[in-house]
Order: sequence, then structure tokens, then C-alpha cells
Amino acid sequence: MEMAIIEGRWTGSIWDTHIHLDSNGRGVAAARDFANAGGTHICLVHKPGFPSKLPESIAAVNEAYMGTLEMARTVRRDVGIDVRVILGPHPVVWEKQIHTLGLEAATQLHIDSVALALNYCAEGEAVALGEVGRPHYPVSDEIWNAANEQLETVMHMASQAGVPIQLHVEENGSQTNAELAAICDRSGLMRNRAVRHYAPADISNTFTHQLSSSISMGKGSLATIVETYRDCSSSWTMETDYLDDPSRPGAVLGPKTVPKRTQALVAVLLKSTDVNQVEELLCRVHSIWPSALYGEIDP
Repeated sequence: MEMAIIEGRWTGSIWDTHIHLDSNGRGVAAARDFANAGGTHICLVHKPGFPSKLPESIAAVNEAYMGTLEMARTVRRDVGIDVRVILGPHPVVWEKQIHTLGLEAATQLHIDSVALALNYCAEGEAVALGEVGRPHYPVSDEIWNAANEQLETVMHMASQAGVPIQLHVEENGSQTNAELAAICDRSGLMRNRAVRHYAPADISNTFTHQLSSSISMGKGSLATIVETYRDCSSSWTMETDYLDDPSRPGAVLGPKTVPKRTQALVAVLLKSTDVNQVEELLCRVHSIWPSALYGEIDP
């Protein structure tokens, strides 16, 4: 695929690095919308069965993982785009199950689910662990401390396996990134192998603390990217976090968003930046950086 800007449009690959698809939602149709808008690659992230289908055994977790893997195969076959699978136990599932299973049992299931996801990565069925992290809403001090201890364990497991992770965390500006960077350092996980999912568009080094960013491409994201990308030495990509939830139509961003925002970013940058430099940046965002994280594999 030629990585070039022709007549003001990017003609290279376009990745959405965090998207969910549900067999009970639009599923393949949503992936086709992405492809028809110009998208070429997705990171299909495992979607937990909120709110009533939370797995209570590792066998149930495995069944859910297999559903995500089957969705990936279907999209590859029917839509023809590149699909990289990301598997892992959502931290909100863990927090909810503390209140039904107890802290010890919920934590053990969470760690076992991480180990299972890493096995799928070792087998080449998945390329990253995620989304893992900590609750994005207020919890008790006991649960918060347990979440951070658990996250350090999860990061260590990912580091030992040589697998990148996508992080689901709270929005507390650069402080969140600073705390995550410190946990990375303690666990042995390289900061650039920890991807903050649904990341703010500020990608300056002082904000990211050298974590990688999967930027939520909502309104206003382009302006902040343009303001900060020159002060960025870590990798960043684009995402929608499309939920594909029939009960929440229109939640988060639609599957056409990343291709549209990519072309809009090109238009903005070409006003002040040489076309060769813009091509180089888009090649990094939509090819070099995601490939470095998620691997050069055949769809």
C-alpha cells in the first residue's frame, strides 16, 4: 500500500487502535462502515458482557474470549480488513465482582484471565493485553490500593511475556500518566509498551510521561494534536472506542470517525507543514507505530 498524500488525501493505511464489535450489535456492518470510509486496520478489543453477563469462572472467560476471536475471523473474511485482537479482563468487571465474589476470588479470576489472554498472545491469536487497568470512577481506598497492586502484577506479567498492554484508567490529566509510568518502572514494563486507551489528545512529553497514547478522536482532538505533536517523543495512534452497544446507540464515537479525522488532520497540517513531513507523520501514526506495538501479522 502506497503511503502518500495524493490531491490532499492520505492514501495509506488507517488504523483504529481500539474498537469493540458485538455479535448482538452492528458487528460486521460497523466494520464495513469503517472500511468504506477508508479504514484498513482495527485493533478489536475484547468487550465484557456488561452488565449481566460477567464471567464467574475461567471457562466462562475463555468462552467470551473465543467469541471475540470469532468476530475477528468473520470481519477478516467478510470485510477484508486487517484485524488485530486484544484480549483481557476489564478492570470494571473486577471491581463489580468484588461485591459478588469477594476481593480474593475476583482478583484471582482477574489474574487468571490475564494469564489466559497472554496464552492467546503466545499462540498468535491475539497481539496485546487489554483493556486492563483500574476503575475510572471513585472507589474505596481499599479497592483503589488493591487495583494498583493488581495492575503492577498485570504489567509484570505482560513484561515477562513481551506483550504490550492497553490501559483503561481514570481521567486525571498528566497525574494519571505519571502514576502509570511509575507502575511501569516498578513492574519492568517499558513505558512505550503501555498504551493509554481513550487518551487525551495532549501528546506532549510533559503530559504523557513517555507512555504511548491511543487518542480518542472526538471533537477538539485535532487542534490539541496539532499544538502538541512536535513535543512528542512517544508513539500515538487514533481510536474511537466504538462500543457497538444496541442499548446505547451513539455512545462514544462511530466507526467512520478515525478515517474522517485522519483526512481532516492532513488538511490542517498541509496549511503550515511540508507535504513530505505530513506524509512521514501519517506513516508513523498509521503504520510504523501501530505495527511496532501490534506486530506484522497476516490478517
